[in-house]
Amino acid sequence: MNSLLLRTLSIRPFSFLIIAEICSQMAMNMLHFVLIVVVYELTHSNTAVAGVVLALTTPAIFFGIPAGAYVDRQSKKTILLYTNIFRMLLLIPFIFFSTVLALVYLLAFCIAVIAQFFIPAETPMIPILVKKQFLLPANALFGMGLYGSVLTGYALTGPLLILLGKNNIFIFLSVLFLIASIFIWLIKVPKHQEIIEKKRNNTSIDIRGEVKTAFSFIVKTQGVYRSLFLLTLSQILIFIFAVIGPEYAVKVLGITVSEFPLYFASPAALGMVAGSFLIGNFLHRISKTSLATVGVFLSGFGILLLPFGVKTGLKNVYDIVALSFMLGIANAFVFVPSNTILQEETAEEIRGKVYGALNALVGIFSLIPILIVGVLADFFGVTAVLVVIGILILLFGVIRVLLHRGR
Repeated sequence: MNSLLLRTLSIRPFSFLIIAEICSQMAMNMLHFVLIVVVYELTHSNTAVAGVVLALTTPAIFFGIPAGAYVDRQSKKTILLYTNIFRMLLLIPFIFFSTVLALVYLLAFCIAVIAQFFIPAETPMIPILVKKQFLLPANALFGMGLYGSVLTGYALTGPLLILLGKNNIFIFLSVLFLIASIFIWLIKVPKHQEIIEKKRNNTSIDIRGEVKTAFSFIVKTQGVYRSLFLLTLSQILIFIFAVIGPEYAVKVLGITVSEFPLYFASPAALGMVAGSFLIGNFLHRISKTSLATVGVFLSGFGILLLPFGVKTGLKNVYDIVALSFMLGIANAFVFVPSNTILQEETAEEIRGKVYGALNALVGIFSLIPILIVGVLADFFGVTAVLVVIGILILLFGVIRVLLHRGR
């Protein structure tokens, strides 16, 4: 590992944040897949699965920016602590009522509402705990932790579902949120940051004014709105795969839904870890814009090849592992530089609102695609949906290159 990465990881408060992130993100991603499995096995419907994804994404539309404005006025450490605790408590009803579809949707929605306060506090904590020269390696490590937790979580979801059952697994997820809470509590925030947060706590919050300020800043700052667009697109693609993943596993790959994390989601997460490691070790001197563009093209080619590979000779499911690994690397090339640009070009007092805007954008712009993709997959099949998505991503990559050259 590069000395820069090691030096960044040696910052104790940041390392505590990484550990908390791994635990909370592992719990959250495992919860997503568990809910998808539960709903799919109850209904055998892509549309019903889309309902779970929507329950987890639509709160961002209504709470994303207001939550970001609130976070900017509060201690981010405190926000992270309580959001983990509240999500832990909301998992308890799942132990007894996981077969009640309406309650599954409701609890998923409530957990997603809490997440709207968690997300604008988590990533913006990084510039508080590390200096500017460590931002790119810190985001690389954060990406490795984030998607490493996805890798571990998805790899464990199937075995844990078999071992613990659909009820007891929620106890395990609660424990993960508890561990995350403990490590957040251990983080020592710099003194000057505590003083700043105390001053902000004494000021009133004008939500309308805060929203106006955030959007005005985003529109006027090219690096910020381009990074927000890329991060939004990346997250939408993940949600789309969550919707069509079960059917892709069963009807295209010929595997069970429970095996899908092992053969697709886990390699993608491992690719994200590998891509983040490459950026932090060897590619940190390359333009962040160029890295993101490469990520877009890799995503397009990877998605386009997923259905064709199975039909044209990639008969072994392990060949799909290679494609999903490439998609993970592609996502890293978008995630790490885009987050770094956001943190470099936003002041601390507005950063929460910017990430709140990101949540809102993901919620707004993923709503229709998720609904359409679920319905289209039911009527026309997963293969056709993947081909169209792959072509659209490649076209966007071409447009991005032309716009960049035209500057």
